[in-house]
Amino acid sequence: MLKNRLAVMIASVVLLVAGSLTALAQGLVTQKLISADQANTIARGAVDKCRADGYHVTVTVIDEDGLLKAFLRDDGSAPHTIDFSRKKAFSALTFRRTSAETGKAWAENPPAPNVDGTTGTAGGVPIKAGAVVIGAVGVSGAPGGDKDEACANAGIAKIAADLK
Repeated sequence: MLKNRLAVMIASVVLLVAGSLTALAQGLVTQKLISADQANTIARGAVDKCRADGYHVTVTVIDEDGLLKAFLRDDGSAPHTIDFSRKKAFSALTFRRTSAETGKAWAENPPAPNVDGTTGTAGGVPIKAGAVVIGAVGVSGAPGGDKDEACANAGIAKIAADLK
């Protein structure tokens, strides 16, 4: 009876140690995140750039999970820009490239995938810390998506030092 208990105890300790080693081998997951202040800085930078160019836009910044982190709708921007800026940001996050690059890929290899909430229109830019996408910004309201994308990039440039 004592031998059986001792064997069970030793087996339990071995399993416990083996499980702990497996957990240690996997390590902790660490990641960079966009702070609320950084997201607001991006949004403000994008609006400021578009205003300087004479455009009234809406800016949406989302985090790595696709959740809203910052939102700024400039005076005079059209109502459709609210949803469209979100779709551009979500596309950039989902496909890990600009929404313009996604649109080009879809045009070259139809049909486009049916991913709800995405668009291939320019104006969505991933936010990267090194090579890792940690969020995205979408801008809508300037004529032609390339101007929206320029504003998105100007917003990201405001926190470029933090992304290294």
